[in-house]
Amino acid sequence: MSRLKHTFDRLRASRRAAMIPFFTAGDPEPGVTVPMLQALAAAGADIIEVGVPFSDPMADGPTIQQANERALRHHVNLRQVLGAVAAFRQGDQDTPVVLMGYLNPVEVMGYAAFAEAAAQAGVDGVITVDLPPEEADDLVRELRQRDIDPIFLLAPTSSEERIQLVAQQASGFVYYVSMRGVTGAGGLDTAAVAAKLEAVRRQTTLPVGVGFGIQDAETAAAVARMADAVVVGSAVVKEIAAARDANDAVRRASALVKGLAAAVHGAREPLQESV
Repeated sequence: MSRLKHTFDRLRASRRAAMIPFFTAGDPEPGVTVPMLQALAAAGADIIEVGVPFSDPMADGPTIQQANERALRHHVNLRQVLGAVAAFRQGDQDTPVVLMGYLNPVEVMGYAAFAEAAAQAGVDGVITVDLPPEEADDLVRELRQRDIDPIFLLAPTSSEERIQLVAQQASGFVYYVSMRGVTGAGGLDTAAVAAKLEAVRRQTTLPVGVGFGIQDAETAAAVARMADAVVVGSAVVKEIAAARDANDAVRRASALVKGLAAAVHGAREPLQESV
């Protein structure tokens, strides 16, 4: 059983949604990636999404674009990110790690070589933002051969046919982008999210994570009452950007995630014990 499936099964049994923080590897400097992974896991993250720095992160707003720029100033690349995940795995065999990035670095490495290196490092899932499911067969095959879950995005504009296609290609979970536009925007319409989640769940039994537009504990709790996972990226990255140094970045990000995790984990009514 994959770490992602095990995590969602465990959380579902306790009526909890998963807390998934996102940060960009190498931000604000390469040495912070492993301590950040360790600190976020200790703060209550159930799954951690790690951004692979890329020069043209078209799905991301200014906050995460700037995180990519900070990491790229230190020439952080895909192999270094995999090395950080491998170092994290030496002390943590339980917390799933999902890589989020763009296709170009994966193509440069080669699908098979990337999948093998990711498996060796202990990566559990891969989101390739600019790889549509219609063109993903080769990468999906390489990932699945190594028990890595390919994760795809859905959006408010996704048709029934596209939801069905993503449901066929994905494993681990499906990532629902809760609003149009790039990361970092606010003003989440939770009623609209709930309606779309119903449509997604008619096509798949996979867990559904919701991201984009979740900036605080109140919104995170609202999403946790209807989704299987809550993904928070820009709010975490803002804490890193505001830090005075690497240690402060870890401290600030983990403090935020601790509060968000408490809100997510406490959002639903507990099961009533039978008498």
